[in-house]
Amino acid sequence: MKKIYKIINSKNKKQLVCLTAYSKPFAKILDKYCDIILVGDSLATAMYGMKDTHNVSIEMMIRHAISVKSNTTQALCVVDMPKNSYKNIQQAKKNAKFIFKKTKCDAVKVECDGKNYDIIKSIVDIGIPVMGHIGFTPQHFSKFKVQGILVKDHYKLLDQAEKNQKAGVFSIVLECVNTPTAKAITKLLKIPTIGIGASSHCDGQILVTDDMLGLSGFYPRFVKKFANLNNIIEIGIKKYKKAVLNKKFPSKKNTF
Repeated sequence: MKKIYKIINSKNKKQLVCLTAYSKPFAKILDKYCDIILVGDSLATAMYGMKDTHNVSIEMMIRHAISVKSNTTQALCVVDMPKNSYKNIQQAKKNAKFIFKKTKCDAVKVECDGKNYDIIKSIVDIGIPVMGHIGFTPQHFSKFKVQGILVKDHYKLLDQAEKNQKAGVFSIVLECVNTPTAKAITKLLKIPTIGIGASSHCDGQILVTDDMLGLSGFYPRFVKKFANLNNIIEIGIKKYKKAVLNKKFPSKKNTF
């Protein structure tokens, strides 16, 4: 719980740096620089080529979370609860316990559908920290749309944020929420807000690592490409192919 309190206490003091990871290599690097590493259900599109996150299984999440958590020492490790794994209180508690036990993660993340506050609270009540998620929630939306633009939607999101906080979440992701609404929510809450496409007014930021490193091919407006690993990898593979075709690899120093 020490890491959880550290995240909560960062409110109004420092920006939280958050990214996703699904494997050992990325986890080891991110752990040096991130406050939070999310094992996101975004692995569906980033790693498995699925069209959305709707068919991610608990087994998939656990498999990747074990790899990430076992290579994380500093950052808080949060694991997404996939769609249909928390349809009711009994199921939510059972699956949250299973994920927590198998992965030894620090917290789980639950997307809010505007109704499941009792489910979120039930997980918190059994001692498992929960990160909330409002705005554009991929498990519940099929079509992308910026959230909070209309006045009624602005106040709807403020209400959801408050109810998530009341349910016991230690932080909350605001996804694709317009700037005035994200700013208002951040000011309203006592817990940190973490933005993805939700302005610099949030208490921290998160992106899918594969997106910001130029690996995924998915670059919506809210993603900035901080590197282009796709090109770097392609250059390396071309060099390897040329060396193999010309019998330059393996050389004597690569053989026994």
